[in-house]
Amino acid sequence: MEKKWLLCLLLTMIMGSVSATNRLDSLLCLLDKTIAESHIHTLKRQAHIRQLKSKENATTLSSLAQYDLNMMLYQEYKAFVCDSAIHYLSRNIEIATRMHDPDRINESKLLLSYLLASCGMYKEAVDMVQSVDRKSLNNRFLKQYYSCYDHAYGELGYYTQDKMNAGHYWQISSAYKDSLYAILDPMSDEYLTMQETSFRDNDKYAEALRINDQRLTVTQFGTPRYANVAFYRSLIFKRNGDKEQEKYYLALSAISDIQSAITDHASLWTLAEILYEEGDVERAYRYIRFSWNETKFYNARLRSWQSSGILSLIDKTYQAMMERKNDQLEQYLLLITVLMLLLLGALTYIYRQMKKLSVARNRLQEANGQLKSLNGELKEMNLCLQSTNVELSESNQIKEEYIARFIKLCSTYIDKLDAYRRMVNKKASANQVAELLKMTRSQEALDKELEELYANFDSAFLHLFPDFVRKFNTLLQEDEQIILKKGELLNTELRIFALIRLGIEDSSQIAEFLRYSVNTIYNYRAKVKNKARVSRDDFENRVLNIR
Repeated sequence: MEKKWLLCLLLTMIMGSVSATNRLDSLLCLLDKTIAESHIHTLKRQAHIRQLKSKENATTLSSLAQYDLNMMLYQEYKAFVCDSAIHYLSRNIEIATRMHDPDRINESKLLLSYLLASCGMYKEAVDMVQSVDRKSLNNRFLKQYYSCYDHAYGELGYYTQDKMNAGHYWQISSAYKDSLYAILDPMSDEYLTMQETSFRDNDKYAEALRINDQRLTVTQFGTPRYANVAFYRSLIFKRNGDKEQEKYYLALSAISDIQSAITDHASLWTLAEILYEEGDVERAYRYIRFSWNETKFYNARLRSWQSSGILSLIDKTYQAMMERKNDQLEQYLLLITVLMLLLLGALTYIYRQMKKLSVARNRLQEANGQLKSLNGELKEMNLCLQSTNVELSESNQIKEEYIARFIKLCSTYIDKLDAYRRMVNKKASANQVAELLKMTRSQEALDKELEELYANFDSAFLHLFPDFVRKFNTLLQEDEQIILKKGELLNTELRIFALIRLGIEDSSQIAEFLRYSVNTIYNYRAKVKNKARVSRDDFENRVLNIR
């Protein structure tokens, strides 16, 4: 049971570590993006400063209005350009002096003293705060007064190279801290900051984090105050040995600094130093170079001194890394050159082979063209042969059909002639000459035979071409199509073109078969052609193609 519990705990720790790592990587990517877009935030601040300065140049301001405008410009420049912030506070001291306004004189001097101490100008900061008459201060400025002494001597104690006097400076700073504790509101941010710092310096990290949580919850991300609170939180984790959390809050602080267009920051170069120690030289170099450019823009000696050491170290390491990369690049270039030469030789060989292949392909295409032409000719010959075979088959079928009809018809007529012979012989033997003369003068028998002949012809023809009437009508205009009477198979017009379909195109032969004059046949043919929906010249050819 105990082993299972330990395994679960180990898995939880691993998952938490992976999650924290991913969170930090995402935050560093956001920091990279924020650095790339830093000029946008800088331009916004510069635009606001230009807007404030335009008020100064636009009209003649009263001393009080000029003082307030200078104070707004100081607030904009305080963490942006150190020299300009000092300039506007110095101008306000002059304006307040002319106005004989002790409160505003003290206000400007105390702000200037704190700013000078932040920039590393400790003597000037102490001289400035000492020029303030303690007795003339009201409760409003008293905490600023103590804060200036605490800040100036605290910074001296931390950065001085004179270790003998460092303790003395710390004592002075501590004394003024005690004075601040006595007058500050326990719920104020200044009081909470001092208490958090005290807990942190005394290794009471839980209490320090509790106070920092309290400060962080009332602070908006992307503001100067958030940057400051997040930086203080990173210091707690640094003292506690939690590198991941320290880097995380340094990154948050740096992002807020950049988004606020603050050039006086320590978060980014501190983060760069940690990343350098961990081996992420390239990212550390980007961060320290950006931080150094911002520091130069801010123009404070202390910040330049603070970041110059780590900048030099990272820069040398980065340059050494770049030299190694350049050496590798040269080796890669040499290898690529050799490969290019090999590739050039291979391409030359391939080109020659492709030329040979092209010649062979051209010859093959010519042979294919000739073969295609022969195939076309053969196809045409096959089509002609198929057409000839169809016509021959059709001709054979017609011949077979009509030969059979002809034999049958001849047999029938022989039988009829024999019957007629017997009947004539019988009547002649009976001396019925008058009746015989009467029979030979009548056309009735001939008409009956012709009708039977045409009926046989119609039947035989439609047996061979059952759709002839319908297909023939498709060659005529809709209102001129032939409609047969009830019981008719073909009429005279259809028989004429039926004979043409059978290959009998001579009008005299057609006239002889149908017992009409040649002119009558010609007129019938012309009349039908005039009704055609196709060309007159092409009409009979279309009839010949009816199957």
